[in-house]
Amino acid sequence: MALRSPRHRAGVLGAVAVAAALGLSACGGGTDTAGGGESKAPAVSADQAIAAKVPQNIKADGKLIVGSDGSYPPNENIAADGVSFEGWDVELATAVAAKMGLKAEFQNAGFDTIIPGVQSGKYEMGVSSFTDNAEREKVVDFVTYYSAGTSWAAQKGNPKQVDPNNACGKNIGVQQGTVQHTDDLPTRSEACTKAGKPKINMIPRKNQTEVNADIVAGKVDAMAADSPIVGYAIKQTSGQLQMLGQVYDAAPYGYAIGKESGTMKDAVLDAVKALMADGTYKKILDKWGVADGAITDPVINGAQD
Repeated sequence: MALRSPRHRAGVLGAVAVAAALGLSACGGGTDTAGGGESKAPAVSADQAIAAKVPQNIKADGKLIVGSDGSYPPNENIAADGVSFEGWDVELATAVAAKMGLKAEFQNAGFDTIIPGVQSGKYEMGVSSFTDNAEREKVVDFVTYYSAGTSWAAQKGNPKQVDPNNACGKNIGVQQGTVQHTDDLPTRSEACTKAGKPKINMIPRKNQTEVNADIVAGKVDAMAADSPIVGYAIKQTSGQLQMLGQVYDAAPYGYAIGKESGTMKDAVLDAVKALMADGTYKKILDKWGVADGAITDPVINGAQD
């Protein structure tokens, strides 16, 4: 619950500036955006051998239609113009598309609508920090390209004394549809009730920017999200937040590709490998300060569970 101390009130007065830094004013987060936006990324030349593996129905218009939730900085975010996408995940996917001879066109969508959109053919690829797991592999294919774990954060000083390993009875903010929402927190909450303790009270929000707003304003006791997201939030709030515990459950991120897309997954895999080989992959991760999650061996369907 919200604190009422003078210290908390001072934090709320500064919340507007902090919110802007965290991308909390991003337009349209979690909703479909017609047309979509472009992102800035290093110049990448097409590889004709890789482009030849792209199915004709995808390459026909020269575009790669990408579904993405633009509310997850620094991975994917809607820029200040309210249209363009930005973030390291966006730049990398744009480079992957270019290597295949395509121009990435991002369309903003709610996180939990993207995989169904890939299944239906609305999107030709899903790029939204998806953890590649066995459950998701039942409906789409993945090409892995990064490794991230789960981190927790609370307001500086951890006023509600949240312990990620014993968060029973605490109010924890989380983005709807993420692995933290569907797997991690429910498992931890079940352990609480089995031990005779109160369950974890999950506060799910449609997008991560709303979760960030809740933690800054003190509406939740802590939040759980992917490690790059928590690290970015802590950095951008200039000391108002702190990390709790260590990163755990590292798992691969994957590009979601329709199972009816033929050799598309092979083209994407080869494009990722090519970007690793020519240094573009490292350049993008270094630029955004997320190189700790770099991998060297991308695969198709690399679920670890």
